[in-house]
Amino acid sequence: MAAVNGPSNALDPGNAARSTLKLENTEKRDTLITIEKRYQRQWQESGVFNATAPTTTEIPAGSASKDLHQKHPKYFGTFAYPYMNGTLHAGHSFTASKVEYTAGFSRMQGNRVLFPLGFHCTGMPIKACADKLTEDVRKFGQNFEKYKEEQQVDGDESALAPTQAETKEDITKFTSKKSKAAAKGVKLKYQFQIMLALGIPKGEIHRFADANYWLEYFPPLCKRDMNNFGARIDWRRSFVTTDANPYHDTFVRWQMNRLKELNKIQYGSRYTIYSPKDGQPCMDHDRTEGEGVAPQEYTAMKLKVKEWAPEAAKVVEGKIPDSANVYFVPATLRPETMYGQTCCFVGPKIDYGVFKVSENEYFVITKRAAWNMAFQDTFFKNGRFPRDASELMPIVELTGTSVIGTLVNAPLSLHKEGIRILPMETVSPTKGTGVVTSVPSDSPDDYATVTDLAKKADYYGIKKEWAELEILPIVETPSYGNLTAPFLVKKMKINSPKDTKLLADAKDLAYKEGYYKGTMLVGDFKGEPVEAAKPKVRAQLLQSGDALEYAEPNGHVVSRSADECVVAYLGQWFLNYGENDPEWRDQVLDYVRNDMETYSSETKNGFEKNLEWLNRWACARTYGLGSKLPWEPKFLVESLSDSTIYMAYYTIAHFLHSDNFGTQPGILSIKPSQMLDEVWDYIFCRREISESLLASSGISRSDLETMRREFEYWYPLDQRISGKDLIPNHLTFFLYIHTALFPRDYWPRAIRANGHLMLNGEKMSKSTGNFLTLNDAVTKYGADATRIALADAGDGVEDANFEEAVANQIILRMYTLKEWCEDILKDASLRTSTSSASTTLWDKLFLNEMHTLVHQAHTHYTSTDYKVALKSALYDFTSTRDFYREASLAASTPMSLPLIRTYITLQALLITPIAPHWADYIYQEVLHSKTTIQNAQWPQVPLPDPSLTAIYDYIRTTSSAITSAEGQQVKRKSKGKAMNYDPEQPKRLTIYIATSFPSWQSRYIDLVKTFHAKAALEDKALNAEVGRMGESKKAMPFVQALKKRLQNGEDAGDVFQRKLAFEEVEVLEQMLRGLRKTVGKCRGVEVVSVEEGHEEGKKVGRIERSEGEDVGKVGDERGLLGAAEMAVPGGPTFYFENV
Repeated sequence: MAAVNGPSNALDPGNAARSTLKLENTEKRDTLITIEKRYQRQWQESGVFNATAPTTTEIPAGSASKDLHQKHPKYFGTFAYPYMNGTLHAGHSFTASKVEYTAGFSRMQGNRVLFPLGFHCTGMPIKACADKLTEDVRKFGQNFEKYKEEQQVDGDESALAPTQAETKEDITKFTSKKSKAAAKGVKLKYQFQIMLALGIPKGEIHRFADANYWLEYFPPLCKRDMNNFGARIDWRRSFVTTDANPYHDTFVRWQMNRLKELNKIQYGSRYTIYSPKDGQPCMDHDRTEGEGVAPQEYTAMKLKVKEWAPEAAKVVEGKIPDSANVYFVPATLRPETMYGQTCCFVGPKIDYGVFKVSENEYFVITKRAAWNMAFQDTFFKNGRFPRDASELMPIVELTGTSVIGTLVNAPLSLHKEGIRILPMETVSPTKGTGVVTSVPSDSPDDYATVTDLAKKADYYGIKKEWAELEILPIVETPSYGNLTAPFLVKKMKINSPKDTKLLADAKDLAYKEGYYKGTMLVGDFKGEPVEAAKPKVRAQLLQSGDALEYAEPNGHVVSRSADECVVAYLGQWFLNYGENDPEWRDQVLDYVRNDMETYSSETKNGFEKNLEWLNRWACARTYGLGSKLPWEPKFLVESLSDSTIYMAYYTIAHFLHSDNFGTQPGILSIKPSQMLDEVWDYIFCRREISESLLASSGISRSDLETMRREFEYWYPLDQRISGKDLIPNHLTFFLYIHTALFPRDYWPRAIRANGHLMLNGEKMSKSTGNFLTLNDAVTKYGADATRIALADAGDGVEDANFEEAVANQIILRMYTLKEWCEDILKDASLRTSTSSASTTLWDKLFLNEMHTLVHQAHTHYTSTDYKVALKSALYDFTSTRDFYREASLAASTPMSLPLIRTYITLQALLITPIAPHWADYIYQEVLHSKTTIQNAQWPQVPLPDPSLTAIYDYIRTTSSAITSAEGQQVKRKSKGKAMNYDPEQPKRLTIYIATSFPSWQSRYIDLVKTFHAKAALEDKALNAEVGRMGESKKAMPFVQALKKRLQNGEDAGDVFQRKLAFEEVEVLEQMLRGLRKTVGKCRGVEVVSVEEGHEEGKKVGRIERSEGEDVGKVGDERGLLGAAEMAVPGGPTFYFENV
């Protein structure tokens, strides 16, 4: 047993979460989880989340979709169906939660809501893992009993290879640098070890050697986890992909047939990332490293050897025919600059090979580059690829040092006598061909290197003149002249080739300026913009035979079968995305720019950039799981091509089958063989019904109309929520295929992209123990605490953060709030009267503030800003309850029972989208509702009263200022600083209120009036103007207060006349008793009114004092202190003094 499990902690399923928060006392959590389980069972048993469209009996078939949606509004939302090679982690639940909250809120808006979920199984990952397990079982036995400990490998996470060099090479291409697969977890040598780390029982692991077993095992766990999360999912519509489900298989085959008929799928040769081991293209979802990496196309120059360096000449003598042409082959992205070649670089420590292209042609490149070229018709012709590296051996091997000094002819170079091979320490053996041609006029790296070589010729063992060929102008730029590289190197004070950061910045500047603004100074395209000349120069070089096309991955790519991938040029079926079908591309671009909701400019920009560079996409493979390509069954549809419009399948899946695999009939008892392409066309509104369709399919007219009704009601998809890393592939494909196959009325309405989820402020990682599965989170914190913490994590496209401390605090908050709701309704001391005469100011303020928060929460839920919705719906809502409770206590007035019941009802309703279990418990078991809160509607409450809002803000602001000031004095005393009074001794509080506004404010009233008239209160120009007027220290708070009153809905006339929305003295009278209780050792509180220019004020209103304390009477005059001068109406000041 020990040998099987090994000593590594990496094999312990709990090890992935070892660094997460440890809980101690779980009694409150367990109580809440018990409640959650009860309501989850109730929801599932009642089928409350099972959504249906209006029947054709309710609204006849043929009615327009717009009419359907007007009479019966709906919400249809999805997130990317999870891949079934493991259980869901917290990141899945973060994306799912956005659909969850929206679905819950949409239900409360009176919409019919559909939130379905299927299970993605297409592609290589499952099959590759199953094949690895087959080999593990063969090696070690069914239960891996033959495995020895010494074969255990370190479970630490290995360093990840970067997907690109530090400097982006081709600025004309948009790339995604994020590699999800590469970022995941622990490196373990054997697949059975990975399964152990996933928590699979050892005795069951061998069953996963059958790829189909994965499809049986993981979907139920996904369903379990989402149910435990409280997801509002209609599980009747679930399915697995691949031909394991024959109904879904017909759907995918229909999709591919129609795309081919529309000429959106074509066959041709193109560059693609390719796995030599698997013998097929390796697309994004087939990779363990390098997701998002694409082929980088180069122009490979052929620099013919004119004279070998002496050492190299000895090595090649007799091994290459004297008549043969040998070429150094540098790969460049800037063919238009080749006129300026002055030398060619090799890495002195790099090993090169001389590879035979034909009887009379040989290339000097690295073995890695040769291996890539082997799949591009360079060394092997007619589409034949080598099986392994043994088929591609160099004729002779050379070190970089040995070839230094070799004279070569550089095509297009103005130095016709030839240029030399020179050393460059920074040449990378894993990028390009390991040979780099030098254009010091336009490449800062090259200029810095040749300058260094010329200075230290003896050190490098070269002749100085080799590095001093004249640098000739090739491109004219407006910013840097006609010698861009020398200009930037000198301007940026780059002193050495080792100044890598500065050189990278200079390279970026040089390339952008040259490409977008440069003009050719030499060659056949002299006078043309570089952007136009570049492809022409390249075409000329290729046509003349002075260069060849070459491509390689622009980052490190490893397939699921652990094979390092190359770029192959091969014939394949591809989806014709991009520039080759500009009408299709522009149609999608126009829709993104003008019609589709993306919620953020970052998301929209991501789509626009991706659509501008995305090109053809291989849509078929020969290895893995999936549906067969209808017209060439030896191929399977790849995973990013069968997952573009499956949302449409959700709409009718329950009619076809009642289980994931389609083995049990659905509601309509239709067989897979009846689902002809023409049937799918009718369902998806691409054709009308006909007698021939009825006859060929054998499906009744009513059943066909029922399925079509379901599609045309639920479509278009209202909201697609996915991680931002899917914009470069899945989400863009999703838009392309929808626009190709469906009428415009059925195109997706909105895509919301979210960031990745961090855990406790750090990237989730199994190797560091900072990792939670969804099951871990819900087991540890309960569903509602997990959901609230996810809502609190963030909403934008930037990475969000799930804080376990927040989840833990939420347990206490929700438990305490539950207990309070239960207990307070039993409190016999509460007032039961509902008459207006018994209503206090505190009652009015409490009710008004609840109305304010109901409207605020509605606004935030509508805009899908869940973090701020949570603030209004929970944090601020409980805060206003606390205000009411404390104010009532201070006033010695019992709280109102009807008002408390209103509060509890509203609290349950407002938090329902985010924390439905807690809400339903309160709704049914505390408030004794007869129905589930899942069917409750959003509360309809009056708009808040601006005068009550103003009073509420006044009370909170004034109370906070007084208690904060007292707290500051306590701090000063603790630090031994001078004080105006001793806060720990008996004291009196004097509050100064102003009877009129200071005259200086008139100027700012007029200013705010002007901006208000232009509806420009939020304009930065207003603040700038306040600053320009020279009194910003006192004016800015005043202006902000005016803005707030206007934004709260107060009448503009009252605001600009500087008329308060309430009687300040009356409000202060209500506050006095509470203030005296709040302020420590307070012997009395008095209110003094002051007038501008007067030296004395008058005591006004009721005076709150302790027994026997003489603070005078109303009307008495009182000498004014400095604090009185700062008082304004609605902005009192105050003064403490010891008594």
